[in-house]
Amino acid sequence: MLNNITKIGRSLTVKGFITGFLILLMMIPAAMLQDLVKERKDRQEEVIAEVSSKWANQQVLSGPYLSVPYSQTIKTSEGKIATLEKTMIILPQTLEVIGDINPQFKSRGIYKVALYKTDIGMKGAFNLKEVEIAADEMVHWDKAHLCIGVSDTRGIEEQPVAGFLGKQIPFAAGVPGKWLAARGASLEADLSEHAQDDLLSFSIPLKLRGSESLQVIPVGKSTTVQIKSPWTSPSFTGKFLPEYTLGKDGFDANWQVLHFNRDFPQIWKNQEYDANDFAFGMSLLQPTDHYAKTTRSVKYAILFIGLTFGFFFLLEALQGHRVHPVQYILTGIALVVFYTLLLSIGEVLDFNAAYAIAALATTVLITSYGKHLFKSLKNALVLGGFLGGLYAFIFILIQLEDRSLLAGSIGLFILVAIAMRISQKIKWFQPEPNKTDTDSKA
Repeated sequence: MLNNITKIGRSLTVKGFITGFLILLMMIPAAMLQDLVKERKDRQEEVIAEVSSKWANQQVLSGPYLSVPYSQTIKTSEGKIATLEKTMIILPQTLEVIGDINPQFKSRGIYKVALYKTDIGMKGAFNLKEVEIAADEMVHWDKAHLCIGVSDTRGIEEQPVAGFLGKQIPFAAGVPGKWLAARGASLEADLSEHAQDDLLSFSIPLKLRGSESLQVIPVGKSTTVQIKSPWTSPSFTGKFLPEYTLGKDGFDANWQVLHFNRDFPQIWKNQEYDANDFAFGMSLLQPTDHYAKTTRSVKYAILFIGLTFGFFFLLEALQGHRVHPVQYILTGIALVVFYTLLLSIGEVLDFNAAYAIAALATTVLITSYGKHLFKSLKNALVLGGFLGGLYAFIFILIQLEDRSLLAGSIGLFILVAIAMRISQKIKWFQPEPNKTDTDSKA
C-alpha cells in the first residue's frame, strides 16, 4: 500500500514538472508572435511612408518672417576697412493662423493611410520700429524678402499670393538662407518707405496638403492658432496644448502662445535658430492602434497558457483523467493561434471585432477538445467558461490601459487564491499508517 501511495505522489510531482516544462516550451512560439506583430507594424509604417512620400509628408509651418540683408563695416587686424554682408530676421508682432483640415484616406492593399488637405489663412503685422541699427550697419530695405517656411513644399497646391504693401504679390519658390526655415516660398519686397512702420500688415492664404500631422512654429510676438476639422480622434502634439472642443462632428482647437514661451527672439542678426523644438499642432491619430493592442495581448500569452495548463493539471489530479503531453501541446498551439487570428482579422476589421471572433473561435475549439479529453460535458463547459472569462478579463485590461496593472494584479491574486483553494482538495500524499496497524496486519 505504501508503495502505491508513493507512486501516486511521484506521479503528480512528475506530471507537475512536465506541465511546467510544457508551459515554458510554449513560450517559444509566443515569443515568435512578438516578431510577427512587429513585422506587420513595420510593413504598415513602410506603406505610410511610401504613400506620404508621393502625397506630402508631415507639415511644419514657420513664418511669415522678413529676411533683410544688411552691410556691416569693420576694421581688419591690418587696419583696413572691410564690408561684411549679413542677414537680419524680423518676426511679426502679431500672427493669426486659421486652418480648416479636410482628412481623407488612401488605401494600399489592406492598409489605410491618413492624409489631409487644408486651407490656411495667415495674417498679422510687423513692427519695423523695433529694429535697432548700429552706426556701422546699413540695412538694405529695398532687398528684403517676405518668407514662409513649409517643411514639405510638394504639399503646396496653388500659387500662394500675399496681401502685402497694399497689393497682391505672388510668392516664388525657395527661401534665402536657412535662418529659420530650410524650405518654403518667398517674395521680394522694397521696404525703403516702410522702415519706420509700426504696423506693416500681411495676409497670406495657403492651400496645403500633408500626412499625419500639421504643426505651426509660434513666430509672432503673440501667436494665435485655430484649427478645425471633422476628424474625431485628434492628438495634440508639441510644446503647447490648446483649448478645444471635441464632438461627433470633429474638433475645434485654439492656441495662444507668447514670445516669452520660446527661446528665440523677435529680431536677430546673422544667426540661425532651431525653432522646430517649439512647434505645436495636431496629428490625425488613428481611432484604434491595432498593432499596439495586439502587442499588449501577446504579452499575456504566458498567462493564458499557464492558467489553461494549470486547469488541465488540476482536473487530472482531482478526477484522475489522464492527459498526454502531446494533448497539452496541441491545446497550447490553439492558444497561440488565437493571436495570429487576432492579428490577421484585425488588419481587416477593427480590434474589438477581431478579438471577439478570435476568442470565440479558440474557446469553442478548446471546449470541444476538452469534452474529448475529460469525457465529460460538464468539465468541458467549465473549461469553456474559464477560457471565456479569461479572454474577457484580458480584454478589459487592454481597454483600461492606465489602470491595467492594478486590475491585472487584483485579478491574478484572485486566480492564485482560487487555485490554492482547489489544490487543497487534492490528496497529494495519504497519511502514513501507524505502527500498530502495520503490526496487526503482519
